Parts: sequence; structure tokens; C-alpha cells
Amino acid sequence: MVTAPDLVLDPSLRDWVLFPILLVMILVGILRHYITLLLQSSPKQLELLAIREQQSLARGASLRSNGKFIPPSSFQSRKTYLIQAFKNGIFLKDQEAFKNRDEPKAPANPLAEPGGMDQMLNMLKGNMVMIVPQTLLMSWINFFFSGFILMKLPFPLTVRFKSILQSGVATRDLDVRWVSSMSWYFLNLFGLRSVYDVILGSNNSAGGGMDMAGMNPGMMAGGLQPGQDIYKLYLSEAENIELTTHEYLLEDIEDRILEKYE
Repeated sequence: MVTAPDLVLDPSLRDWVLFPILLVMILVGILRHYITLLLQSSPKQLELLAIREQQSLARGASLRSNGKFIPPSSFQSRKTYLIQAFKNGIFLKDQEAFKNRDEPKAPANPLAEPGGMDQMLNMLKGNMVMIVPQTLLMSWINFFFSGFILMKLPFPLTVRFKSILQSGVATRDLDVRWVSSMSWYFLNLFGLRSVYDVILGSNNSAGGGMDMAGMNPGMMAGGLQPGQDIYKLYLSEAENIELTTHEYLLEDIEDRILEKYE
């Protein structure tokens, strides 16, 4: 069986293509982070009643999760109060609308919610900051370095990785471990997250679209969607609290601690 001869790369490819692409992508990510910070508008201050309306759901969830650390009488009193408050809409900021909730009304407009328009604009700005640099980078690499082979990985790989590592190079006999310029771009795009964390700290915006996988830009403070019927969430939370059983974990805790160290 005749094997294809191994390639010998010019060191200039490392100095003028491999490292420059890496450096440019790091700098673009840092620039994207600071541009995102400049474009993001500061959130509007919510009214006290609006904050209470949103945080009351967290209060109910906290009781269900941490109620085991308070005595049964305290848990029962909080449980009764929250169930009645949720069902009667005590925490709702618009009590007049709650009293007339059975009357027909137009669908809620998400943009009419506090900060709804700002959230939509922030999402649009974030998409632009993500898309424009990536498009320019891909065009730059594709125009100047199309078809370049830049490096060889030091570990063996299966043929399944050939399309990933040799994008833009249509060569069947080439060893799968060789990496093309376009594939080097994608490897950096997905693999520089830890580098950005070291330079900029955690929760940075340098990764662009890679950071938006778990984000919902339309999410309001408190985890609510704009235009969502919060009273239905209250009823659901009241039902969850009603089904929650209580087991006091600190019963006779003093005696148990003394027995442990005797």
C-alpha cells in the first residue's frame, strides 16, 4: 500500500497566518466586549409595586425550597399567607385591572411593558455586534488565506473530523490531522472562551453568539416574559405551595449535636 508523503510546512505560515488569525480573533473578541458594554443602555428603575409583583414568585419558591429550616408553625403561617395572597392578587401592581380581569381586553403588548423597548433594542445591538465582526473575519480569511494548510494536530483522529478540520480544502488523501485556515478560524471561534475569561473575567461578551445560547434577551427582571399573565403564575405557585409538605430538619438539633461530640 502506497502512502501519501507527509507535508512540510513553510514556517512563514505559522508566523504570518496561524498566529495573526489567533491574535486578530482575540483582539476582535475584546473589542466586541467593550463595544457591547458601550451600546447597552442602563435598565430603567422599576417601581416598588412592580418589584414586589415580580419578587413575590421568588418568595414562594424560596418557601418551598427552604421551608424545612423553619419550625412547622412558622412554615404553616407563611404557607397560608402566600396561598391567600397569590389567589387574591395582593401582590399585583395593577389592582384595578385585577378586579376587572373577567372583562374582555386587548392582548398585552410586550413593548408596552417597563423596559420592553430597551430590551428589544439591546437584543438588536447585541446581534449586530456579533454578526458584523464575524462576517468581516470570515471574508478576510476566505479572501487572503483560502486553501491554506496551517498546522498538524499531534494526536490521531478518525475520518469523521476531516470535514471539520479541513474546511475549504478538497483533498481526499490528506491526513485528517492537518488543519486548514478556515477550520482554524472556527476552532478559535468556539475555543477562545477560557482565554476571554482570563483577560476580561467571567460573564464577558467577547464570545458573541457563543454566549447567547442560554440567554433570552426578552426576559424581564425576575425571570418574566414581557406581556406574560403573572396572575396565572401566581395561581400555579399557590398550587405548588399547597402541595408542599413540611419536614423540620432542625428538630432537636441541639441534642443531636451534643450526642455527636460526646
